[in-house]
Amino acid sequence: MEHVNEPVLLVIVVVTALAFDFTNGFHDTGNAMATSIATRALRPKQAVLLSATLNMVGAFLSLTVAATIAKGIVDSGAITLEVVLAGLAGGVVWNLATWVLGIPSSSSHALVGGVVGAVLAAVGTSGVLWDGLISKVLLPALIAPIVAILVASVGTALVTRITGNVSPEENSRMFRWGQIGSASLISLAHGTNDAQKSMGIILLALIAAGAVDQSASVPVWVIIACATAMALGTYTGGWRVIRTLGKGLVELESRQGMAADTSSAAVILLSSHFGYSLSTTHVATGSILGTGVGKRGAKVRWNVAGRMFSAWLITVPAAATVGALFYGVDYLVGGTAGSYVVFALLLGCAWLFYALSQRQPVNHDNVNHEWEPSEQVVAEAIEAHEVSMLAQTVPHIPADEAEERS
Repeated sequence: MEHVNEPVLLVIVVVTALAFDFTNGFHDTGNAMATSIATRALRPKQAVLLSATLNMVGAFLSLTVAATIAKGIVDSGAITLEVVLAGLAGGVVWNLATWVLGIPSSSSHALVGGVVGAVLAAVGTSGVLWDGLISKVLLPALIAPIVAILVASVGTALVTRITGNVSPEENSRMFRWGQIGSASLISLAHGTNDAQKSMGIILLALIAAGAVDQSASVPVWVIIACATAMALGTYTGGWRVIRTLGKGLVELESRQGMAADTSSAAVILLSSHFGYSLSTTHVATGSILGTGVGKRGAKVRWNVAGRMFSAWLITVPAAATVGALFYGVDYLVGGTAGSYVVFALLLGCAWLFYALSQRQPVNHDNVNHEWEPSEQVVAEAIEAHEVSMLAQTVPHIPADEAEERS
C-alpha cells in the first residue's frame, strides 16, 4: 500500500485523535456530573465547567494508562498511520452513535475496539496483544461495574440508615457539598484515566511515523493538547447522556448522589494506579444502579439499564467492525486519496449524527425534566432507516414497541 505523505497524514491522525478526545469529553461528562445535576446540587453549566477544569488537571497527574494503550493492546511495530486513523475513526463513530441515542457506552472500549479492528484488517491476529487486551480491558470491563454496584449499594444503605431520622431538606443541604466534592473527585479521576487514551494513540502514531523512538514517553505537547481537547468537549455538556444517567436509571436524592460519586471515584482512581484502561462509564453507571439497590423503596429502571448493558457488550466488536471497514476503504482507494477519503467519511458521519441529534434536542434547559422513556430518536432512526449503521449496532427494539413509545 502506497503511504500518504507522512507529515500530512500524521497531522490528520493527530487532529482525529484530538477529535476523539473531544467526543470522549462530552460523552463522559455525565459520569462525573449527572448525579449532581439530577439532585440540583449544581446548576448544569456550573457542573460542566467544574468538570472540564478538573479533567484538564487530572490529565497531567499520570501516564500509566497512556502506556497501556500505546504498548499493551496492539503490537506497535505492526502499526501504520493508516491503521491508527482507521481505528480512531471507528472509536469516534461509535461515540457519536451512542451519544445521539443517549446511551452511556464506553469511550475507552470504542477506542480500543476501533484500533483492534483496524489492526486485524491490516495485519491479522498477530498484530493484537491478546493477553493485554483481555487482562487490561475486557476483564476490568466485567469486574468494574459489579464492584461499583456493590460498593455504592453498601454505601447508600449505610448513609440512609445513619440519616434516616434527618429531614429531607436537611439531608439535601448537608449532602450537597459532599456530593460536589465527590463529583469533583470523579472529574479529576476521569482526567487521569480517559485523557491518557488519546495520548497513547498519538504516541502510537508518532512511533509509526518515526517521529519518536519506540521507547519514548508521551511528549509534553501531546499531554497539553489532549487535556485541552477533553476539557473543551466536557464543557459542551453531552446533555443527552447526562439525562440518561441522571434521570433514566434511578430517581436520585443527594445522599444517593454522594454515595454513587464516592464509589465511582474510588474505583476509577484505583484502576488508574494499576494502569487498567477502565471504562468510567461502566463504573459510574454501576454506582448509580447501586444507589437504587441500596436504598429501600427506590425505583430502578432495569429496562433502561438492560439496553445500556446490551450496548456495552457490542461496543468493542461494533467499533472494531467500523475500524476495519474504514481501513478497508483506505486500502481499496489507496495512497493519499485513501486516507483523505477516510477523513472525509468521518466528517460526513459527524455531520449526520449532529443532524439527527437536532430532531429531539437535549440541552442544559431540559436535561432535568422528568424522565419520559419515549426514545423517539431511537424509533425514528430505526424506522426511517436514516442511519443503517445504527440499525445494525444498536440493540433491537420491536417495531410495535418503538411505535408505542414514540
